[in-house]
Amino acid sequence: MEQTQRVLSRPPPVPASQPRKRRTLVRSFFSKVSWKLRLRKQEPLKNVFFILAERARDPNAKKRHLAMKGLGTLAREAPDKVRKYKKVFLALLVHGLYDPVSSDVIHESMKTLTIMLGKIQGQRLGSFFVDITLQTRALLDDENDGVRYSAFVLFGQLAAFAGRKWKKFFTDQVNQTQDSLLTHLQDKSPQVAKACKTTVRACVPYLKPRKEQRFQSEEDQRNPRLSRQLSHYHPEVLLFFYANKIL
Repeated sequence: MEQTQRVLSRPPPVPASQPRKRRTLVRSFFSKVSWKLRLRKQEPLKNVFFILAERARDPNAKKRHLAMKGLGTLAREAPDKVRKYKKVFLALLVHGLYDPVSSDVIHESMKTLTIMLGKIQGQRLGSFFVDITLQTRALLDDENDGVRYSAFVLFGQLAAFAGRKWKKFFTDQVNQTQDSLLTHLQDKSPQVAKACKTTVRACVPYLKPRKEQRFQSEEDQRNPRLSRQLSHYHPEVLLFFYANKIL
């Protein structure tokens, strides 16, 4: 068994004659196997973090990208241990989220953050919550479909983890994002549009009542039937009403 692990942890040489894409896929496969074997062997997590932290700040964008993928593997394979080093983990991911050059690094950081926040249930994020929210919101209108999709998924997740501490801050962010939320309900990418709808439902509780809401309250008293009918609307429709001052 140990001999098998040693063989798998070292990718075999790939003939140069093979197409570049195939060579990349083979290396990627053995890279994943190697990471899983490391975790099963319970290699000290500090050592793994040291390697990933170094690569996450490497001048080479491809190495930074691979580091983010490695962090994603850690989040999936060893969530209990990752919680112990949560601050270090989050610092690396936020650093990747603000990568000044590579959209691939940013995208991978968002995907890994989604995994990470799910594992820790958004507990004790501290000021990282602000950093993550601001950048994620900025990426909702990115030209890349994959980046937009991941941004909407992460933004919807943040809505569930804002809590009392960040409720006011996140409420302001949601209200500044209404145009993007409404626009991408009909995104050209069906996957993005679906993610946007889910995020809208998560964000509706953070909508600020408008001054015009007083009229609605008086109307509700005179016409309770109308109030009941409105309560059956989908959240995205109500959001449209709010944005256009229909309610």
